[in-house]
Amino acid sequence: MSESKVPGLNVRITSKNQLENIKKVAITKPGQQALFLELDQNRPLAGIIQDICEKWGIMQPEEYAIQFSDQNKQQIYITERSRLDISNGDVLVLTPSPSKTAKEIYSTLKEGRPEDKMGAMEKMCALSPDITFAMEFITNEGLDLIKQFVRDTRFHGDPMAYLLRSFVALMEHSVVSWDTIEPEFTKKVTDYISSPKHGNKIIQPSLEILESVILYSTHLFKHKEVEQQVTPEKILPHLNTPELQKNALALLNALFLKANPEKKKKINLTVQSKTFRNALVTVSLEVWNRQWNAANNANQSVLNASRSIGSEMGHQLYCLQTLMLNMYETRMNTPADPDDATVQKQIDSLTKICFDVDSDSNQAGNRRSTLYRKLGFQDQANPANDFSLNTPPGLLALDNICYFSNKYQESCVKVVLENCTRADEHDCPFIKASIMLTKTLCEILRIGDPPQEEETAYYPMFFSHDKPFEEFFCICIQLLNKTWREMRASMEDFPKVLGVAKEQISRALQVQPPTFDAFRVKLNQLTYAEILRLWEKERKSKEEDQAQAAPIIELRKMITPEMTELIRQQRLNYLIEGSKFPKYTTRGRMKEKYWQWKLTPNLKAFHYGDCGENDQLTLEQLNNKLPVSDIKAFVTGRDCPHIKDKKEKNRTTDAHHLFWKASDHAFSMTTLSFAIQLVNSESNDMFCFVAKDDVEFDMWSDGLNVLLGNEMSSSQKEKDLKMLLDMEIRIRLLDAEGIAIPNEPPPIPPEPENYDFNYPEL
Repeated sequence: MSESKVPGLNVRITSKNQLENIKKVAITKPGQQALFLELDQNRPLAGIIQDICEKWGIMQPEEYAIQFSDQNKQQIYITERSRLDISNGDVLVLTPSPSKTAKEIYSTLKEGRPEDKMGAMEKMCALSPDITFAMEFITNEGLDLIKQFVRDTRFHGDPMAYLLRSFVALMEHSVVSWDTIEPEFTKKVTDYISSPKHGNKIIQPSLEILESVILYSTHLFKHKEVEQQVTPEKILPHLNTPELQKNALALLNALFLKANPEKKKKINLTVQSKTFRNALVTVSLEVWNRQWNAANNANQSVLNASRSIGSEMGHQLYCLQTLMLNMYETRMNTPADPDDATVQKQIDSLTKICFDVDSDSNQAGNRRSTLYRKLGFQDQANPANDFSLNTPPGLLALDNICYFSNKYQESCVKVVLENCTRADEHDCPFIKASIMLTKTLCEILRIGDPPQEEETAYYPMFFSHDKPFEEFFCICIQLLNKTWREMRASMEDFPKVLGVAKEQISRALQVQPPTFDAFRVKLNQLTYAEILRLWEKERKSKEEDQAQAAPIIELRKMITPEMTELIRQQRLNYLIEGSKFPKYTTRGRMKEKYWQWKLTPNLKAFHYGDCGENDQLTLEQLNNKLPVSDIKAFVTGRDCPHIKDKKEKNRTTDAHHLFWKASDHAFSMTTLSFAIQLVNSESNDMFCFVAKDDVEFDMWSDGLNVLLGNEMSSSQKEKDLKMLLDMEIRIRLLDAEGIAIPNEPPPIPPEPENYDFNYPEL
């Protein structure tokens, strides 16, 4: 293929700004030699198309347009608005204009031969996602023609699939209202989803159409028409077909979302049926498995993986889960009526189950109050008030408690009796805990909130049971009791325990447990000690990440000299306070001899003298004096004369062993030894020391280095410096708590043109 260039299109432009607007592309057309252009984005498209048509000898350039050769692009035709998407190296196609193409397709569909109609439908289906073509086709009444073909059932198989898919794509541009859809059309589309014989290619767009009619039509009668024609039972078979699952769930969610309260109850009962739940569990676990495998391969959480793997399916499952859980909202916001006999009967039944006694009205008042107090009621005179004053969760908390006591009677009795055996101050009130936990669970699951647009977090276990929230509560109330025991909490700690339990539940949900048993296992792993460990780990990780920010690094450098000076002063103060050492000479240990060394407050001399093992002498009692100016240097380890050429002993004398018996650190003469060398003295004529532990050795080595004008080099100095820097930075950043620290400082604004500021008159 030789290269041809169009005059006026390939002019070499050297301006940097102009070069950015030049895109090197290829233009093709069947039967023509390709053109390689330097397309100037500043030129009008009409002029560029006219030049291309002239090169190829094509008349009427106004009937042509340029397309992207990549049909996967959302907008196929290149317009003045979409031309910015052109990149270097793109292959573009000269093609008939959207207006001409729309008219040709319409004419062929209406009057063409059957074999030509098939090609026109396929082309229409490919071009309908393009807004430019869609506008022209709708203007030419093409949408009405599609609806007529669907109503007349003139076509079947692939032609009908092309028509329905084109209809969906055209309607997605929101040019035509869904209120214009006729009942006959929706009736025909409903017939397609009612029978699998039509095939997935027809059923899939039919599901999309019905979903949009329900969601976007503002006419109530249209909703009722579709609701009468489309039922969850008709949607159920499509949940077992992988290609249709997403659209089937979307239609089910649309029905659920737009239904009136009574209709929602019926839909919810259908969805909670065993047949429906089995299908939903299968679907949700398939998506969950894909997300889990992706999470393992990418080393990320399941919830993060769900945003990329099957995200649309995950969103539809999340929406259905949210709509199901929102059915608890009414009970959650309904306070208990203290005079309601049903409420009192439920409370009496709970008392009988937990204490194996009757709690009827004939029972003595004190006895009843005692039982209510042991159960954890705040109002023992009229316990129903506990579910009235605490709304939300209102009656939902009572429902959960009754479900727990009836279905898991043994576990319920165990929780209640365990708290009854504790001291009053360590008692976890069962009723209060249940009420507050129910409210917390509603917050975690956001019961009452409508589905969010981008959310994909769903939990397969909620599709596995006909009473999902009640089962969830039964597991969590036992967790709360376990956490209370682990924390050895008292009544004052109730908010703290509830907070820890909320953290445990939230973290367990992050792995999207597939079953309630898996959820229970995960909760058992998240003990109170484990939560503390995770919090500490996250705190350190956050601090480490924050420490890498450029402003923090600069701040550390700025305050390091100040912190280093604090350490210097602390080392000198340590020497002023003084230490007691076993007495050594260059020849070795002097048995049962000790001496004490202290630095004078003016830092000019050391005072030292012999002492007993348990003596603590004052500075004035130390008669010997060593001026700091007489110190030449100090050495450590095997450079010390009392250590050099000697093997380190495994044991010391009994007295020496007793002296250091209280020390928790391993004794090592080599690593803990140092010696002071004097000016004008022999190399072996030194004061010899052995510190009692690493800390004392580091303090004296750092202090001597400071006195001699050297840098401190001990490991303890590095630890202290890190600790002080971390503490100082935390203190300085207290006012910036919760504010993200940028990696780069904000740009300095330009100077004003002048400094003639206008001051208001006082």
